[in-house]
Amino acid sequence: MLKRLCFGAAAGLAMAGLAFTGAARAQETTIKFTLGWKTQGSDAAFFVARDKGYYKAEGLNVVIDQGEGSGATVTRIMGGAYDAGFGDVNAIIQNAATKPGENPVMVYMIWNRPPFAISSKKATGITKPKDLEGRTLGGAPGTPTTRLLEVFARKNGLDMGKIKLTSMAPNLQEPLLIKGDIDGALVFNITSYFNLLLNRQDPEKDFNWLTFGDFGLDLYSNGLMVSQKLIKENPKAVAGLVRATNKAMLEIAKDQAVGMKAVMAYDALVNEAIEKKRLQYSFSELIVSPEMKEIGVGDTKDARMASAIGIIAEGYQLARTPKPEEIFSRAFLPPKAERELVYTAN
Repeated sequence: MLKRLCFGAAAGLAMAGLAFTGAARAQETTIKFTLGWKTQGSDAAFFVARDKGYYKAEGLNVVIDQGEGSGATVTRIMGGAYDAGFGDVNAIIQNAATKPGENPVMVYMIWNRPPFAISSKKATGITKPKDLEGRTLGGAPGTPTTRLLEVFARKNGLDMGKIKLTSMAPNLQEPLLIKGDIDGALVFNITSYFNLLLNRQDPEKDFNWLTFGDFGLDLYSNGLMVSQKLIKENPKAVAGLVRATNKAMLEIAKDQAVGMKAVMAYDALVNEAIEKKRLQYSFSELIVSPEMKEIGVGDTKDARMASAIGIIAEGYQLARTPKPEEIFSRAFLPPKAERELVYTAN
């Protein structure tokens, strides 16, 4: 009898525990989250926030899927398949011009500087924009770097009639650049730099980089964006998503090993050495800037955002120029004192 009573009590406690767990899970808000591309070291903050329970502490169950491109993050969210993601603010601008009210909103800017660049072998002698005249450039159709080339040319007084543009698939750009079939490649630096490394090249020693942000196209880039539906229906969840991601960002900035542990736990097939370098590159080249130090990670400056929207409107010949508040909201940001990121490579 005693054994039966003990067994019954244990079973009852187990059922109660399951009921409590079920209730706790029911209270969690599930957020379907899309990365900008396949697993990369630069995605580490999202994995750390998930694995270390930062999202859970905010009452969130964040389900992370790989992406199909930083622009595709926007269309994935607009299509309703995802609630949030890591993607390109410039793609938000394009969609806001044609479908206002449907576009996602950036709520935490991560890449303060744009990755759009023209890479070239140092042997070609391309060290400034004017050196591009008389050269052949290879670009993937539809990418921001290719689409914005004409704006880059106008900003820097270049004659596009003296530049030959060859269309090619993104995966052919570095091989053709290495072979010398093209003089320059229209790339994302955080992608091309590591493609060159994987092709046994030295992107520092043997290549030059003309970054659009340094030559008149002072654009913002990738960050955390959410659907307008989520903002309207569950602003508390949006604030929690931002807080948890911000906490992970600050932690990884001081200790990249924490970030890489989470990256490898998510996808053990990635090249750990390459992706750690990519994580560090994202901080040194795209995240840390004088502006970020002034206003804190995650925020933007309204005047710069308005200017960036104008550049995108010109480059893509948008019929309507969206307002900054349609594109970015700082309503969910933690106080600046909680967003003071200090990066130490280690």
